[in-house]
Amino acid sequence: MDFSAPDMVEGIAHVVAVEGTIVWLEPEQTTSCGSCASSSTCGAKGGIGTTANRLEARRFSLENHPGLVVGERVVVGIRENTLLKASLTAYAIPLAAMLGAGVMAQWAAGSDGITMAAMVAGLALGLGIARLSAGHLSSRGDLAPRFIRRANTGGTCKIT
Repeated sequence: MDFSAPDMVEGIAHVVAVEGTIVWLEPEQTTSCGSCASSSTCGAKGGIGTTANRLEARRFSLENHPGLVVGERVVVGIRENTLLKASLTAYAIPLAAMLGAGVMAQWAAGSDGITMAAMVAGLALGLGIARLSAGHLSSRGDLAPRFIRRANTGGTCKIT
């Protein structure tokens, strides 16, 4: 087992614009996109606005080191452990703060109303902490996708 390089979660994106040294990409919609239970909220179909608005909202930028051009398909990736950190930041911190506040309030006051109010306050605090933590991850560049390689033009790409 090789522990020197972290595993990457890979995906395919299309180059939609080049602005100097920055390239703008849109993730490629896979065949399974749009058929899952969350498709109405992820931007694959349904939701608010037009398809163009939803695609533009999913755009992200990268530095254009390899001289990419509009229309090219590329493989981008994010480290697996970074994806785990981001998921824990988004879900675990607010949930733990909310439940912790609820348990403490129930233990201290024993009142359902006070417990509910404490849980709402705990959730708000947890969301604030998660936002600060996400800002820290983002400022370090941990959440930014990385260019891996140009994608095959005719075949399918294996996601690892």
